[in-house]
Amino acid sequence: MRKIQNTKSKTLSRLGIFLIGMSVISFIIFYVVTMISNQGYHYIDIDTLEFVQDQEIPENAPVAVIDTSLGEIRAVLYPEYAPETVSQFITLAESGYYDNTYVFEAKNDVYFAAGSIDNLGSLPENTPESQERLPQELHQNLWTFRGALCAVNTASDTSFTKRLFKTETYYTGSRFMLLNSVDFSDPEFLEQFREASGSEELADLFIEKGGVPNFAQQMTVFGQVYQGFDVIQEICAAQLQEENTQGYTPPAEDILIRSVRISEYISENS
Repeated sequence: MRKIQNTKSKTLSRLGIFLIGMSVISFIIFYVVTMISNQGYHYIDIDTLEFVQDQEIPENAPVAVIDTSLGEIRAVLYPEYAPETVSQFITLAESGYYDNTYVFEAKNDVYFAAGSIDNLGSLPENTPESQERLPQELHQNLWTFRGALCAVNTASDTSFTKRLFKTETYYTGSRFMLLNSVDFSDPEFLEQFREASGSEELADLFIEKGGVPNFAQQMTVFGQVYQGFDVIQEICAAQLQEENTQGYTPPAEDILIRSVRISEYISENS
């Protein structure tokens, strides 16, 4: 009798372990499928894309005039698509916040990051937390083309559950990035890129303009350069130091942001 009871107990235990295991596997499959089905489609409706960075700049649009130690860069701003980011950037610029700040990172001709009080990427003491925790403002009409003015990501509020249901929040701050471009000359890369882009027009624009596709919809784009691409190229190509304690690779010789002045766009024909 005891032998029969022990056999039943073992059978029930194995059945319980089996059911638990199947439940775990089912949940993992559900999680993976959910993540894959959501990936890349949270912000994008391919049929309604408007590539504003490829359009004429409206008269009197807000403009950032970024004066660097290697020359001047001009970028139109997009308050209609990234209102909080543009508002903070304008407020800081007009207060002199960016005067004599540093380029604290450059990467392989692809981009540079600036707006730090030193070449380590540091922020001023007593920087308000709210300044460095602006929610990301991603928009399907703005892409990481060459010359995109982006906000540097600073933090995230995420967890397993938030990742599962795509409710995590990512934050940006006061520092900014200007993008140059990855190399689009490799035929194999071009073929793979076209297949993965989901939009022929989007792929064509990246290939024509240049840019950093792997940053697309991962960073707040809040402006677009229209003058000073040669300065971006020179800064991005600067000789670099070794990676520092904060994980950045600053230029070997300091490159400064002398000032950021806010103006309005006036076309040559006006």
